[in-house]
Amino acid sequence: MNPNPFLGVCFHWLGGLASGSFYVPYRGVKKWSWETYWLVGGFFSWIVCPWLLAFLLTNNLPGVLMQQSAETLWWTYFFGALWGFGGLTFGLTMRYLGMSLGMGVALGYCAAFGTLLPPIFKSFVPSIPVAQSIGQIASSRAGEVTLAGVAICIFGIAIAALAGYTKEREMPEKEKKKAIAEFNFRKGVLVATFSGIMSACFAFALTAGNPIGDASLAAGTDKIWTGLPKLVVVLLGGFTTNFVWCAILNIRNGSGYQYLARIARPEHAALRAAGGEHSGESLAAATADLRIPMRSNYLFSALAGTTWYFQFFFYTMGETQMGKFAFSSWTLHMASIIIFSTMWGWFLHEWKGSSRKAHSLIAAGIFTLILSTLVVGYGNYLGVGK
Repeated sequence: MNPNPFLGVCFHWLGGLASGSFYVPYRGVKKWSWETYWLVGGFFSWIVCPWLLAFLLTNNLPGVLMQQSAETLWWTYFFGALWGFGGLTFGLTMRYLGMSLGMGVALGYCAAFGTLLPPIFKSFVPSIPVAQSIGQIASSRAGEVTLAGVAICIFGIAIAALAGYTKEREMPEKEKKKAIAEFNFRKGVLVATFSGIMSACFAFALTAGNPIGDASLAAGTDKIWTGLPKLVVVLLGGFTTNFVWCAILNIRNGSGYQYLARIARPEHAALRAAGGEHSGESLAAATADLRIPMRSNYLFSALAGTTWYFQFFFYTMGETQMGKFAFSSWTLHMASIIIFSTMWGWFLHEWKGSSRKAHSLIAAGIFTLILSTLVVGYGNYLGVGK
């Protein structure tokens, strides 16, 4: 099957839609702490969905994994575990900055590091499993266009971050708290910076897992699905990090009982999702009904986790269509996430009360990001068959 970069762009857009939307179901979770619903949703994201879909859509999954070298499995798992730290703090980013600004800042770092570092490292360590070094990419017309698209994307992310900063300075404190109960720009940016840099390790994990995809292709799997087996290993690393931290928080905060209890303790009664913060009810009103809606909490968390997984389900499909400039897939993915998360931010009134300048900036940022995906797709199209 010949690569089809524009089909790849569409797949990356679907992945961005999934990632930009996954946090919405968590808003329906009540009387659970952040660490509880994050781990429940994560179990579907990192364990259930990767194994289930890889079993259904690829050939001989156990055999493909067993034939891998210990080095391949270790580095794929290790970078996945490092990415897990980014995933953990990503949830806190949403808590302090909201969906639109939080994703814009965190994913800006993630796009820059995850896209450019692998081919840059290839220049110094030729043996790493990356198709081309940054110099080789820049030596062709197609590569130049693709790199230009990456630069446009990073510029668009910067505009989106500036829009968020403008909104933060202009919005009345009451409006900020109404949309995002624990809004804190300074704390949120620090968390987002760490999250974005660590989340870029996912791109390294996928690169380290390339031999797994090659083995799956050799086993007769259709090329479009060959990225699914390596997700099993990458996400197992992410699960490890998140499980350990959430378990620690469950113990420290006394929230471990929530997985099975139908009645909340009074100190947890006013919790709602969007970061586990208090809903703003008075304590008396919150404790009037201590029942935990177990069925809906598990349902919303499972829906959020499954939606999250589909970002990388479509990502791996898109990556197979990008030809020798597959490194640009990470940029496309980040841009798509910001586009759709910002749209959710508008829908959820996170920009209510901000000025025309802030609205104009975010609109310009979204337009620039959409333009970048088209430029990257065109650059990959020029490179097909060359």
